[in-house]
Amino acid sequence: MLPQQISTALRVSFGRVHAFASASIQNNPFAEKFGQKKAFSSSNPYPPPDSSRAGTADLCDVFHPESVDVMSDRKVKIAAPIFKDFGGNSKFSGKITTVLCYENNPLVRKALEEPGQGRVLVVDGGASLRCALLGDQIAAMAVKNGWSGILINGCIRDSEDIGKMDLGVKALATFPLKSSKRDPGLRDVPVTFAGVTFTPGHWLYADKDGVLVSPTELKL
Repeated sequence: MLPQQISTALRVSFGRVHAFASASIQNNPFAEKFGQKKAFSSSNPYPPPDSSRAGTADLCDVFHPESVDVMSDRKVKIAAPIFKDFGGNSKFSGKITTVLCYENNPLVRKALEEPGQGRVLVVDGGASLRCALLGDQIAAMAVKNGWSGILINGCIRDSEDIGKMDLGVKALATFPLKSSKRDPGLRDVPVTFAGVTFTPGHWLYADKDGVLVSPTELKL
């Protein structure tokens, strides 16, 4: 076969393979499920963040677009992935109010007795794993009073019941022993854990992917 004939044959073969691959993806019922069909036919393989979902990943794409190997001083901070989801809502957000305590929870109860107004209570329990700072009764109070969620650098208990509540709850772990009541701690002071400082009045965004904090409200 002459070189020109070989070249023509290769072009024809490539065209057939491309057409077959295109038809296979377009007609594959699994392609649409996994986004292959849309990616193949779309001129933009990187669609914009989903504003209706507004997850932490979507917020990061807009407000913290730098990759992990780029040094930056963004106002939006990402907490270390040390928390587990225990509430009925895995996604929650709101203005931050704080409690600083250690193995004592009187101020946690007192805070959640207030009207929540969609806020998030951040509790720095010193990462203690020796007792719980939140149980079902206080969590039910938070739901009743309109709190969006609770983030605890410590433990909770009654997790099965809390998991059925209309409330976001993230904590380190569960522990069945209740806390002490002797030392109430401090209220509405900046607290730092998981590599992030949580400041009263700032905003917290949480879902299954993680926790973000920002000095201002984030809108897509």
